Amino acid sequence: MTVAYPRKFQNTLSARDILKGVIGDRELHLITLNRYRYSEQRSCKDLTELIEKLDGKPAELVRDLSHHISDEARHAMWLTDLLIELGANVGCPPGNSYIDEFERLLDHEQKDPTKDLDDFVISALAAINVTEKRGCEYFSAHIYALKQGPQTEENIKIRETIEKILPEEAGHVRWGNRWLGQLADKSPAHRQKVEQAKHKYAAIEQAAFEAGMDITLGAELRRLANLVEVANTMPLWQRPQYLIERLPQTLLTPELQFTRIEVAQRVWRRDPQAFIEKFVPMFLNGLKAKDYNREKTTA
Repeated sequence: MTVAYPRKFQNTLSARDILKGVIGDRELHLITLNRYRYSEQRSCKDLTELIEKLDGKPAELVRDLSHHISDEARHAMWLTDLLIELGANVGCPPGNSYIDEFERLLDHEQKDPTKDLDDFVISALAAINVTEKRGCEYFSAHIYALKQGPQTEENIKIRETIEKILPEEAGHVRWGNRWLGQLADKSPAHRQKVEQAKHKYAAIEQAAFEAGMDITLGAELRRLANLVEVANTMPLWQRPQYLIERLPQTLLTPELQFTRIEVAQRVWRRDPQAFIEKFVPMFLNGLKAKDYNREKTTA
């Protein structure tokens, strides 16, 4: 089977580029950790809803998902304890929500297990698998950045917490790969469905990931391009309705404008000169790896 890996942000910024900048800004570092916490906590809810939709079938998958929830809850607990120990906020993180954007881009017609259980399971597992891969990529890059950065007591505590989480997240990716492989082995038709689902959810995940990162000028048009890329993974007759339903929020998103204002205000409060000389040009020209590592301003 094809192996799909997360792509860089706008094919430019790698996870290591981003985390190198993150750990040098304590405020941004804590926001990032809180986003991890929120994602782990939210996945417990989403996996629980998936179990309820499966309604006991297949039993082996329900069992595995219940173990998965236990792992995610433990990760959320570890991150919550860490953040509170560091005196950080554990409320809903600011900025565009990766999870909300991912769910907005889903094709909800495929969320009914009563129509075709195998199709539903393939879609669910492909969606879980691609997000877990992104998580592993960022946890690994975070650990690497912390090892390269100042060995403060705080950074060591953060690294040790993430090091506890990463092996279990990697296990979730292997688990998803096994399930998808077993489903693909059922028949040539199943194999084709698995490949299509992996391609589709990789496009959805990339679009959601970039929506949560990109606040610079022209972000709306780049979101539109990503939306079209997702639509192109679908049958021709499904594309028009999918695009029409999601086009308004893609081009007119209040969350993006709010995030832009919030980031600009924070940069201005910290250093008005840097706001004029660095943030404004970055906003107008787009985010580059060298800019990110130098400025570390994106929320």
